[in-house]
Amino acid sequence: MSSPATTSASPKAPRVAFYARVSTTGHSQDAGLQLDELRQVGHQRGWVTTEYVDDGVSGSATSRPALDQMLDAARRGKLDVVCVWKLDRLGRSLQHLLQVIDELTSIGVGFVAVRDAGIDTTTPQGRLLLQLLGAFAEFEKAMIRERVVAGVRRAQLQGTHCGRPEVMLDLRPAVAMLGSGYGLKAISKSLSVSRATLRRRLEEAGHWPRSGSVVSGEV
Repeated sequence: MSSPATTSASPKAPRVAFYARVSTTGHSQDAGLQLDELRQVGHQRGWVTTEYVDDGVSGSATSRPALDQMLDAARRGKLDVVCVWKLDRLGRSLQHLLQVIDELTSIGVGFVAVRDAGIDTTTPQGRLLLQLLGAFAEFEKAMIRERVVAGVRRAQLQGTHCGRPEVMLDLRPAVAMLGSGYGLKAISKSLSVSRATLRRRLEEAGHWPRSGSVVSGEV
């Protein structure tokens, strides 16, 4: 993580954080490409800027040294705007992007993505576009939930177990104890398994219910 670098302008100029990230060091990846363009924008708009850079950090990581430091500065009222080169520099997950931007918005900090036209919460149009992105994200989550539920139901109809893994249980000791007159309560305690699970497994294997009188311990 690079130490924050600050440039100065008019005392009343917006205090802007430039955030840059490269996922791997070397391999022709350099945060300088992002920062050069951000600096040009900052100079044109007369911003007072501070730079936060995460080198060799994946965009899928929601916690990063420079990002965390920048967000802390925002929470302490040290920033007016956060500016990135592109949205994917802040994160590759739409949910995480919206979470960060929502937090910035809630504390009065704007957000600008230079290369993504229209992503600028300091303008009414930019705020509207982000609201649309949030709506699409919620729609995507709902669609995923529906597909998961439909898949589980289809699998269950085909006899596939869904949910918690089946408890491995050797029924031979249970069957022997049943033959000796023990009830389900005593057997389940002895085998360290719930009575409901034991009863279900015995029923599936055809060992329950027992013929004849009520078994001792089964009330």
